[in-house]
Amino acid sequence: MTGAAGIRHQWAMTILDIDAVARRLDGLPGLGGVRPVSMPDTGLAHVHLRLEGTGLLLRVPKQSQMAFGAADNLAYQAACFRRAGPSGHVPVLAAVLEPGEGLPLGALVVEAISGRPPRLPDELSAIATALAAIHAVPVPPPEARPPLRDPADPVADTLAEVRAQARHLAAAGLAPAAMNAVAEELCWAESFAARTERPPVTLISFDAHPGNFLVEPAGRAVLVDLEKARYGAAGFDLAHATLYTSTTWDVATAAVLEPEQVAAAYAAWLDALPDALAAAQRQWLLPLRRIMWLWSVTWCAKWRVLAARPPRRDGADAEDWSASLSDPALVAHVAERVGHYLEPAVISRIRDDWLGRHALTELLAPQP
Repeated sequence: MTGAAGIRHQWAMTILDIDAVARRLDGLPGLGGVRPVSMPDTGLAHVHLRLEGTGLLLRVPKQSQMAFGAADNLAYQAACFRRAGPSGHVPVLAAVLEPGEGLPLGALVVEAISGRPPRLPDELSAIATALAAIHAVPVPPPEARPPLRDPADPVADTLAEVRAQARHLAAAGLAPAAMNAVAEELCWAESFAARTERPPVTLISFDAHPGNFLVEPAGRAVLVDLEKARYGAAGFDLAHATLYTSTTWDVATAAVLEPEQVAAAYAAWLDALPDALAAAQRQWLLPLRRIMWLWSVTWCAKWRVLAARPPRRDGADAEDWSASLSDPALVAHVAERVGHYLEPAVISRIRDDWLGRHALTELLAPQP
């Protein structure tokens, strides 16, 4: 989860040697003499630098959210952009700057999207259409899927991530009612994962919260953050785009959705998919929504614990959630959101998405 748009900080200018970065750009066609300009520090995992007059951005990792080394992290992110490119709803990857002088974790040169944050709920359908286009990209044969993650069982794989993050729950200081609710959902998830059936495998973003989209003047929604893409269950993306923990995460896109509005987004996504793929997805959407929320809430517990630690000294290219790596205002925003999402009342509200009876559960109920 990354976001909190609108917070300005010169973190990039103090961490990066801009002159050295400019020298690296000199070696790329059309970028000689271009001086990078710092942009607001709006995410926990990247710094973005504007390459003025080129229509391009420099996307510079602060860390690897997937605990890769610098070279592997960069190669993985480049593959994410390339694989999703045929969807027509992601920025074009222009070049890769390998780890080296001025850029110890490397950088990607990507298309700068001329757009604004989506307005919710009105533009949820544009987000759903963009996700459907990504999910409809043909899945290559298994031997051609690396370096992207391609778990044999996407449900079990995601639940394994949830378990790993859940190890931080005890130290995160949740109220007993919140702990009990999360424990109940974890128990349900273990039971669900024991089923033998599995959802269809598609290309997914696994970071599809609304703050990671921009909407162009013509109405196209573009997913601009792709570092965690993988082959997995598309329902995770749709959940991440519409859960309360996602739609209220980013300042620029914050909105509290009613079940009818979430149901409309799901319906728009199903309508935008090829018929056969849509039919195969429907039964999985509500269970995957529950698991995606578990991933999000356990991530919150993990961040609360790890953000209090100093930066890692055993390899700055690995996963590192230390608060000292980001703008203090951004960190304060994330801490406030994390605390809110861990409140018992908020957890109860979110669980009504699948425990209640309303437009969303009616839409996604098993078909006769």
